[in-house]
Amino acid sequence: MVPDHWYDINGVWTGSATQLPDGRIMMLYTGSTEDGVQVQLLAEPADPSDPLLRRWAKSEANPVLVPPPGVGLTDFRDPTTAWLNPADKAWRIAIGSKNQEHAGLALVYSTEDFVHYDLLPTLLHVVQGTGMWECVDFYPVSAELAAGVGLDTSAAPGPGVKHVLKASLDYDRNDYYAIGTYDPATDRWAPDDAAIDVGIGLRYDYGKFYASKTFYDPVGRRRVLWGWIGESDSERADVLKGWASLQSIPRTVLMDTKTGSNLLQWPVVEVENLRMRGKRFDGLDLQPGSVVPLDVGRATQLDIEAVFQVQAGAAAAGSVAAGAEAPYNCSASAGAAGRGLLGPFGLLVVADDSLSEQTAVYFYLVRGADGKLSTHFCQDAFRSSRANDLVKAVYGSSVPVLTGEDLSVRILVDHSIVESFAQGGRTCITSRVYPTKAIYDSARVFLFNNATNVNVTAKSIKIWELNSAYIRPYPDSS
Repeated sequence: MVPDHWYDINGVWTGSATQLPDGRIMMLYTGSTEDGVQVQLLAEPADPSDPLLRRWAKSEANPVLVPPPGVGLTDFRDPTTAWLNPADKAWRIAIGSKNQEHAGLALVYSTEDFVHYDLLPTLLHVVQGTGMWECVDFYPVSAELAAGVGLDTSAAPGPGVKHVLKASLDYDRNDYYAIGTYDPATDRWAPDDAAIDVGIGLRYDYGKFYASKTFYDPVGRRRVLWGWIGESDSERADVLKGWASLQSIPRTVLMDTKTGSNLLQWPVVEVENLRMRGKRFDGLDLQPGSVVPLDVGRATQLDIEAVFQVQAGAAAAGSVAAGAEAPYNCSASAGAAGRGLLGPFGLLVVADDSLSEQTAVYFYLVRGADGKLSTHFCQDAFRSSRANDLVKAVYGSSVPVLTGEDLSVRILVDHSIVESFAQGGRTCITSRVYPTKAIYDSARVFLFNNATNVNVTAKSIKIWELNSAYIRPYPDSS
């Protein structure tokens, strides 16, 4: 898909595909016209028999949608996958926008043929102060206990079904979502908890992760999420290396039926096919202030699963004796170097022998004035590289930990990318790192405990070296 018509000559932008019951595929995408106006465009596979659908035919009817009255000419983009409304059996799509009061919103259109559309009088949803909504996504998730499967985008609302509304906020370049209820009679969606509505609450990922989209895989009965990982280095460095930005490892998305308030994201199972040599370490004690090397060989492509236990009673005794600690914020903290009573502790990845370069993935526990313990999950790139033309940040957020649960994390290391998933994927963080010394055979992995008042046990550490995917161009038989 390249910009080659007046209606998309300034950009072929985000879009979504919908598979119809008869097998046909309709793709809607946003184009930027020769005048810079954002319009919606239709394309269909030029050769439906091609398994990779490499060539597309743009509709003679384009543009099929232009900005409606009251919507800015550059505030109308990124159509969703369509869903079938059970009330009238017509298709619906949502498109991101904002109003004059800077409220982010999703418009809803009805269509029967993907060429002609009716703008519905109601908004799918609107949230004050969130600005332009990009890359809106809208899909159902099963709220049934132990369901473990994804749902088709057109799955009917009802008992045991929730709907996720996600928006990428243009002003802060983060992806926010909320879980709620969709009413097909009014084509409105409402969050379960208005305090964590879209744009003011939960995020897919608390690091470098934006403009994501999901699709439903009917063969695997799963919903799969892709996200865009931008760069954190300089434009000059990008020009020198000849490329910039890439897609995340795809993730499955499920409702967390244990908490009932968040999603679970987890690397697709196909990643495990890349696992090669593996090592396991059990029952390693981490005293306050300790750093423990793990001999895993080459450490630039890794899949790590780690489980930690905090010494029983230490958290309670230590915090009560010292009084409540101040609230913790990963992004405003000193990272892994900032010592507290009950954290930080975790792993150092993409590190060199001297630890002059390291990316810390860690937990930090805080007991509040109410006596309750909160758990924070963070990723610290402050010392990830000796290069100085980088944005080095600490990312993270709180993560729900239920009674009886150990602290667990999965980390995927791929040279300049670290993707981490805490507590089964309740909180996720992606960082771009650019080591100059911790590369290839010089990369190492360490455990660490920089807390001042708690012993930690690495109950189980499993580390696999990952093979490369060896993606090759598909042979063109035409």
